[in-house]
Amino acid sequence: NGGGMNGTSTVMDFLEEPLPGVGTYEDFNTIDWVREKSRDRDRHREITSRSKESTWALIHSVSDAFSGWLLMLLIGLLAGSLAGLIDISAHWMTDLKEGVCLAGFWFNHEHCCWKSNTTFTDRDKCPEWMSWSQLILGHGEGAFAYILNYFMYVVWALLFSLLAVLLVKGFAPYACGSGIPEIKTILSGFIIRGYLGKWTLIIKTITLVLAVSSGLSLGKEGPLVHVACCCGNILCHLFTKYRKNEAKRREVLSAAAAAGVSVAFGAPIGGVLFSLEEVSYYFPLKTLWRSFFAALVAAFTLRSINPFGNSRLVLFYVEFHMPWHLLELVPFILLGIFGGLWGAFFIRSNIAWCRRRKTTRLGKYPVLEVLVVTALTALLAFPNEYTRMSTSELISELFNDCGVLDSSKLCEYVNDFNSTKGDDLPDRAAGPGVYVAMWQLALALVMKVFITIFTFGMKVPSGLFIPSMAVGAIAGRLLGVAVEQLAFYHHEWGIFSGWCSPGADCITPGLYA
Repeated sequence: NGGGMNGTSTVMDFLEEPLPGVGTYEDFNTIDWVREKSRDRDRHREITSRSKESTWALIHSVSDAFSGWLLMLLIGLLAGSLAGLIDISAHWMTDLKEGVCLAGFWFNHEHCCWKSNTTFTDRDKCPEWMSWSQLILGHGEGAFAYILNYFMYVVWALLFSLLAVLLVKGFAPYACGSGIPEIKTILSGFIIRGYLGKWTLIIKTITLVLAVSSGLSLGKEGPLVHVACCCGNILCHLFTKYRKNEAKRREVLSAAAAAGVSVAFGAPIGGVLFSLEEVSYYFPLKTLWRSFFAALVAAFTLRSINPFGNSRLVLFYVEFHMPWHLLELVPFILLGIFGGLWGAFFIRSNIAWCRRRKTTRLGKYPVLEVLVVTALTALLAFPNEYTRMSTSELISELFNDCGVLDSSKLCEYVNDFNSTKGDDLPDRAAGPGVYVAMWQLALALVMKVFITIFTFGMKVPSGLFIPSMAVGAIAGRLLGVAVEQLAFYHHEWGIFSGWCSPGADCITPGLYA
């Protein structure tokens, strides 16, 4: 027994011994999970034993127990506030490429036109909003006005992307990319000094707005997870319990990742599941509840800021009146096959391009690469209204279920309201606007498929969720309109005759998107 006690004492002395690297690991090293958890247990045991000695020690014990929840509250508030700031700034700067609001330069296009009576008419007819040609030339008609608007669009896009890549290169090289792969690595116990630091947070927040506003084929949803984890890591320094223990800090980072997804998509539960299934290596039960709390606070904060101006939390609000039919599973399966093929094509092509960037002189000129891709994107995007608008706005329009007052080209059908039932419009023959929109969407699909390959991996903050969703949404809308017209002109076919009668609302193209 004496030998056993001496062995235990030796082990405890070893664990308590102040070895180099404990709490301050070297860069690109792995933490010692066993040692970190043992140190935390010893710390907790000491605080609990001292709580019986005095009232102050008891208060300290209680505050230590609740410090985790307080930290989750702070992370949620900060992550939600930054997400709202990014959303508002990106929307305003995206519209700045096309014009400015006379009522106040700080208003984006949508907010500028709220007071006018052009809610359901063409967005370009809002009197308060001036395109650059109208502002400079006094009119917006003619070839020269079009060229001037084209020129200003490209110049603003190049300016935004140039600022983004220069800030990343000069101040925070870790701010580029999505950040999710590196966060998964950090949560598994790896040390990357500075990746979640204050400079990375500041630069990534600023350059994310610039990169999205430039019109590049990228999204802000992945980088928002990185931003939230930076918030969590910085706020950990306010609490000794998390500042001095790398294992405890990773519990906080798991919750911060959940908050990041929550503010990206307005989905607190989805954020928790993402953190649990996708990024976390160590996820105890208490972290599950704290992650949910942080995600809820972040979502509520974003909802209070109301960056979208519609009092909704979700990024894409979808509401359809008609359910889909069982036989529509056939085109749904085709969309699934397309998505799988597109994913395989993108992964192989992007890996090949990144390998070429790494092994050739191209990697030595990140600023030039960003400018070339931005110029190419802007030059191809402006002539097509569906690539000129932001990717999030494009997806929202593709999800839209056409109503009576919609003036979008996607809703320009041959109107015949004699057979309208309730609020639902029947399937109708496509008008000229729909056919024009189909060609524009087909060209937008080709552009998005190829330009995203060269965009993802550049030295700017970039997410892949939204561009991938845009590719699928465009393909879905194209297929949805095709099936709708097939059902309208050939409703007597066996595949439609049993459930799609003439004058009924059978197919909803937005559902396919």
